[in-house]
Amino acid sequence: MPHNDTGQPGFDRRMSKEEINACPMRQWSGPVHVVRTGDELAAAVDRLAGHTLLGFDTETRPAYTVGESYLPSLLQLASAEEVFIFQLKPLGLAQPLCEILADPAIVKAGVSLKNDIRALNELSPFTAAGFVDLGHRAKQAEIKNHGLRGMAAVLLGFRIAKGAQTSNWAREELTPQQIRYAATDAWVGRELYLAMAKSAP
Repeated sequence: MPHNDTGQPGFDRRMSKEEINACPMRQWSGPVHVVRTGDELAAAVDRLAGHTLLGFDTETRPAYTVGESYLPSLLQLASAEEVFIFQLKPLGLAQPLCEILADPAIVKAGVSLKNDIRALNELSPFTAAGFVDLGHRAKQAEIKNHGLRGMAAVLLGFRIAKGAQTSNWAREELTPQQIRYAATDAWVGRELYLAMAKSAP
């Protein structure tokens, strides 16, 4: 199995779906804050102040017909202690969030960031800075799995759920499953950044 307990890069093959599925399941089990009002946004930004590394992800309502598309419904940011899920339909991409996304001193670690950044810019323009695409980092480290789920198995030794991936992220009341799924994706981004930093030569 390509998971390397020594933390050293250099994985010679792609980890298979079967091997990933054999890994133990893990999810974020700490505090999660779903943010949808101005007061909640102000409190969240206050709690995120001073952090220089955040896990980053977005969730978008799936489209099932040709020509159908949606803008991101959620923006997730994870610190070491807690995860914030910002509901963008009531909030919009508010200025305090744009400032975090444009701050070069705050690392935002995630996967396939180009599409996320472009879609968020349609909500409110900002100049992205401080983003680290973990898929690009994986390629540089010669890791063959570049998706979030595969990298979690290879580098962290566990798998994450995919069950809520195609659910309706635009709904007003998120389900507990949606909340845990969205929080886990952001948390894993942060953990992968740390694992890659630790194994870098």
